[in-house]
Amino acid sequence: MSAMSDSLPPLIDVLGQPALKIQSPCGSEATVMLHGGHLVSWKPAGADEQLYLSPKAVAGQGQAIRGGVPVIFPQFELRGPDVSLPRHGLARTRTWKIDEYRQGKDHAQATLMLCDDDSTRAWWPHQFTLELTISISGGQLDMELYVHNPGQSTWPFSAALHTYLAVSDLTHVRLQGLDGCHYIDCLLGGETIEDHPEKRFHGEIDRIYAKTGNLLLRDGPRRLIIENEDMSDTVLWNPGPEKCAEMKDMPSDGWQHMLCVEAARINEPVTLGPDESWTGRQSLSLEAI
Repeated sequence: MSAMSDSLPPLIDVLGQPALKIQSPCGSEATVMLHGGHLVSWKPAGADEQLYLSPKAVAGQGQAIRGGVPVIFPQFELRGPDVSLPRHGLARTRTWKIDEYRQGKDHAQATLMLCDDDSTRAWWPHQFTLELTISISGGQLDMELYVHNPGQSTWPFSAALHTYLAVSDLTHVRLQGLDGCHYIDCLLGGETIEDHPEKRFHGEIDRIYAKTGNLLLRDGPRRLIIENEDMSDTVLWNPGPEKCAEMKDMPSDGWQHMLCVEAARINEPVTLGPDESWTGRQSLSLEAI
C-alpha cells in the first residue's frame, strides 16, 4: 500500500461557496463544493476539463448548481418514490461536510457526508446518511454514493449522479453501448428499444435507459469510457436550443457544449430497512489522446 496523507488542504471559493480542490501527485485534479456535495470540475492529468459547468451557474441556499455532478436523492425528477419531495430530492441543495481527505502516491480522494436534520425531516421523515467519495488518478474519476439507513423505519429511494459532460459540439458526439437497451422517452412519451449502435445527438433529448452496461463517448479524438455499478439506469439529457434559451442559469448556446450521461437507480428503486446500506458508483476513464 502507498503512503497516505490526510491533511486537509485549504478550502477555496467557487460561486461564492466553500469548495475542496482534490489534487493527485500525478497531476489530475477535481473540485467539489460543500454545497450539494457537488463535483464541479475534473481535469485528468495532462487533459482539459471533462465536466460542463454553466458560466451562469449560481449556488446558494435552496439553489441547485447547473452543471458538474449534482447528487440526486431520494427521488429522481418527479418520478418518486415520494412525489411530495422537491424535484430531484434533498441532497443537491444542502450543505455537506468533509469526512475524509487522502492523498497517495498516484491518487487522491475525498469523502463528503450528509445526514438528516430538522430541515430534511420536515420534507422526508426518515433518518439517513449519505457519503460521496470522489477518487482521481491519472485519467480516471470514480464517484461512489453510499446510502445508510440508521433509523428504525424502512424506506425506498431513487438516486442518480447527474453528470454533465463537457463536449466540443453536441452534434459531433457519438455514444456507443446503448443498442438493445429498453428506454423511456420522457420527451416524446412511450417506451421502446434502442436500435442504434452509435447514438448521435441533434438537440433536446430526455431518456431513461434500463440495464445499461459500459458506454463509450466519442468526441473528436477524445474517448471517454463510462462505467457504473449498481446504478444500471442511464439518463441522457440535453435541453436543446429552445429550452436552453429559457433557462436563466444557462447561456443560450450552452446546450451545444454539454451532454448529461447520468448513472441512476430509477426504474427499480432501492429499499433499505433499519441499519441497511447501499452503494452505487460511476467511473469515467479518459483514454490517452
